[in-house]
Amino acid sequence: MKSKFAPAAALALTLPLVACGGGDEGADGSTTLTVYAAASLTSTFEQIADEFEAEHDGVEVELDFGGSSDLVTQIQEGAPADVFASADTANMDKLVDADLAGADPQDFATNVLEIATPPDNPAGVQDFQDLGERGLQLVVCAPEVPCGAATATMADDLGVTLHPVSEEQSVTDVLAKVTSGEADAGVVYVTDVTAAGDAVHGVEFPESGKVVNTYPIAPVDGSDESDLASDFIEFVLGDTGQQVLQDAGFGGAA
Repeated sequence: MKSKFAPAAALALTLPLVACGGGDEGADGSTTLTVYAAASLTSTFEQIADEFEAEHDGVEVELDFGGSSDLVTQIQEGAPADVFASADTANMDKLVDADLAGADPQDFATNVLEIATPPDNPAGVQDFQDLGERGLQLVVCAPEVPCGAATATMADDLGVTLHPVSEEQSVTDVLAKVTSGEADAGVVYVTDVTAAGDAVHGVEFPESGKVVNTYPIAPVDGSDESDLASDFIEFVLGDTGQQVLQDAGFGGAA
């Protein structure tokens, strides 16, 4: 299993050379399945991919993580993906509207927001309303990214005006700003706080349940490995995949 965050600029240089559908046979006879997945799925999909490979001899799952909006744009531009897993329905809808979904998307998980601060919580953040304080070094996801859209919706619902010092293209970038001490607080998902462990302090807030992100997954139309893509999706939806997601703090899809 390979995992990477593909730089958009480097990818753009290779796009004219590839067709949609990343399945390929390696020199050793192995088959590669390319999965584009939201950054918040990094640790869980790495584990799921390992489990999938263990049950499928000769298969290598290559994982590309990033903001869902960036990933779907790359697929629309011809990036070689076999499967797309989004952190929201809005970006999956873009794939469907572009006639690039090889089958109907299926919901496989849900997630809610949580505030992450450095372990000592230097700004004393206690709730979402505290994020509106001027002078707070707040980092959020950009509004086109699922965690950013959810943050904006939450702020609107609570009547809180945010003044972020940075808007990032993925939730992992937000978390990195917090763990490096560059931010007093960042809005991420509960699963990111869980995965970060002692590197951050999590601040839950009771209103988080009002804004729930639903994660859909679908094969990419034109994939050379459509059957294997379907198998991977079923694996994510099955007992093993769902247990991995549950252990990481994801909720089940309704």
